[in-house]
Amino acid sequence: MTYVTAGIYGDWERYNSLLQKINLKESDVLYVLGDVVDYGEQSMEVLTDMSMRANVYPVAGERELLALRMLAGFDKMLKEGSMPDPEFAAEMTAWANDGGKPTLDGFRALDDDMREGVLDYLSEFVLFEEVETKGKSFVLVHTGIADFDPDTALDDYEPEDFFTPAPAGSAFFPDRTLVVGHTPTDSGKIEYEEGIIRIDCGVLQGGSLAALCLENGEEFYA
Repeated sequence: MTYVTAGIYGDWERYNSLLQKINLKESDVLYVLGDVVDYGEQSMEVLTDMSMRANVYPVAGERELLALRMLAGFDKMLKEGSMPDPEFAAEMTAWANDGGKPTLDGFRALDDDMREGVLDYLSEFVLFEEVETKGKSFVLVHTGIADFDPDTALDDYEPEDFFTPAPAGSAFFPDRTLVVGHTPTDSGKIEYEEGIIRIDCGVLQGGSLAALCLENGEEFYA
């Protein structure tokens, strides 16, 4: 089976509970549509678990792109024994104050090899995935697709285009369903529109971590 989730935010307990609820097998596939890290205390544990599973495929969210840049800069300072320039120090402080501190603390606690592994894994996060299963076609992104044109190939969009929210009523593919995370649903459940499925159910707002089975539409919540 093929599953999709989004918005883990370093919440190991919910992530582990969701894996148990969907009973993820080696023959299954799980796509994670960004916002894996920050805010929660166990971002490194979630990343490490994901990286060890050959059947888990991550799609980048803004939190991952920012964390990669901040952690790579921090790792460079550790190796060189240098101090950050004022601009980077200000960015690091702003990120830490906006949910990044648990991620930074977890990264700092790792040894050199594990830190390198985390950075390598974060750099492998893709901007989108295209999935076909049981005669259904899906495009999986973190947020949406800016200035969408059905005649434009996904590879031809700029990276930032995949981080523009898709407002209600947006029109995308005529023959494929867009699945997005990022914006918590109002209902706290997975929501469906014409051509769009929204699966972020608001972990940070006290909601659930949700997963959807693309073959049969079964929903799971943790």
